[in-house]
Amino acid sequence: MPALRRADLPLARGQRLAYKRQESAIGSRAMSANLSPIDTAKFVAAKRAVDFVEDRMRVGLGTGSTAAWMVRALGERVRDEGLSIVGVPTSTRTAELADQVGIKVVSLDEARWLDLTIDGADEFDSDLNLIKGGGGALLQEKIVATASDTMVVITDPSKQVEHLGAFPLPVEVVPFGWQTTKALIEESLDALDVLGNTGTLRMNGEAPFVTDEGNHIVDLHLQRIGDPRKLGLVLNQIPGVVENGLFIDICDKVVIGHQDGRVEVIDINEGTHHEDLIEFADDDNIFQDL
Repeated sequence: MPALRRADLPLARGQRLAYKRQESAIGSRAMSANLSPIDTAKFVAAKRAVDFVEDRMRVGLGTGSTAAWMVRALGERVRDEGLSIVGVPTSTRTAELADQVGIKVVSLDEARWLDLTIDGADEFDSDLNLIKGGGGALLQEKIVATASDTMVVITDPSKQVEHLGAFPLPVEVVPFGWQTTKALIEESLDALDVLGNTGTLRMNGEAPFVTDEGNHIVDLHLQRIGDPRKLGLVLNQIPGVVENGLFIDICDKVVIGHQDGRVEVIDINEGTHHEDLIEFADDDNIFQDL
């Protein structure tokens, strides 16, 4: 990835886009006039991100609350515009939602390589490095993202940080000997540039959380990660670790939605920082560009 940082990018003002709201038969609250500020930010980011999808593309579909808005918005394009695409979901719940909104779902083995992946993130820094895995799908998300020509991340301003690590870093581990693996992880942290060195097993009620691949997740409470690249490499060398939630040099664009309808698009490869404004009208003709 280039050394270019987000703060170095000039802000270009873009066009104003208008999208209209209505209630959807598939239950998407994106069609409601009663969106909360955070949901509005997620929705406008998702709606802007699906503009990158073109006919006949093979698209990776992320997992999480923000990615769910994207899947619904993409389903609107499939239904209303006749957009012909195939989607590769990163979790069973994303696959179910995609099928529900009319997106043809295939496996990564069937698609083999993807034109574009759109996903959310739990944190991102100025180099567009990410922490992902809050939804528990980090392994499939990373496989799908790295099998794509382009990765676009949709997010809101609260996810932008100076240094990764405030959000607990998920590490997927095999169930066998997970306590030993956790101890080895914590021991390795002592020699790394992090502020915290404890991990907790992610739970689902009273039982350990189980990923789609049948593994567990240990969340590392690091507070600040000084060298994400080195940390990722060290973690993946520990026996029992399947993958970690650091996405380094994978993300190409970040789409940041704001509650007032502004959307920033940062492209780390082209060195651009562009802003659009998505405005909402109140009649029943949904997503109509004015």
